[in-house]
Amino acid sequence: MLFGKLLPREGNFFELFNDHGKHIAEGARAFMAMVQYYNDPSLRTKYAADVDSAEKQADRITAEVNRLLHKTFITPIDREQIHGLINAMDDILDLLQDSSEVMSLYDLQTVSEDVLRLGEISAKCCERVQHAVGLLPKLSQPSVAEAALKTCEEIDRLESDADRVMRSAMSKLFRDNIEVRELIKLKAVYEHLESISDRCEDVANIIEGIVLENS
Repeated sequence: MLFGKLLPREGNFFELFNDHGKHIAEGARAFMAMVQYYNDPSLRTKYAADVDSAEKQADRITAEVNRLLHKTFITPIDREQIHGLINAMDDILDLLQDSSEVMSLYDLQTVSEDVLRLGEISAKCCERVQHAVGLLPKLSQPSVAEAALKTCEEIDRLESDADRVMRSAMSKLFRDNIEVRELIKLKAVYEHLESISDRCEDVANIIEGIVLENS
């Protein structure tokens, strides 16, 4: 018990989650700007660097959360939920960065309408993740808990939208007369982009569990 008294209680987990959520939203906005200005090499490079910067800053927060988790005696929510949430959030930015790198490494020549649509859905998902995470400190308030669940439902709907766009995009890829190398490139980009919304849904599922257990 003496050992427990020497360890900090609570910790600033919610503040760290909130900071990480801001970087997710920043990374998503930078990624969308990169897609929108893809035909301008200098702007493409600039926004890709912004995605990398957001990912690196978020990585530091993830490391700090995991370090704090080992040092904190009593946490505000379940330890497994803290660990699962910060790692799922980190996966989102990793995938944004991976998507950016795939487009560059594969030397994608043109951004299709479906890449743009999947990117837009991913960016909306990321913004909703930031909003949901920001509500965590006040879940004891019924109206806040309800707002968090509603935001998680929005993320679920967006993930379903991404699935539909992905299926349609894949169908067009194999129906249309697209050069084989470009087909392979676009297929990889579509898969990466769709996985961003999947990770956002993972975050939403964890938050739903936190809401139901703590509100």
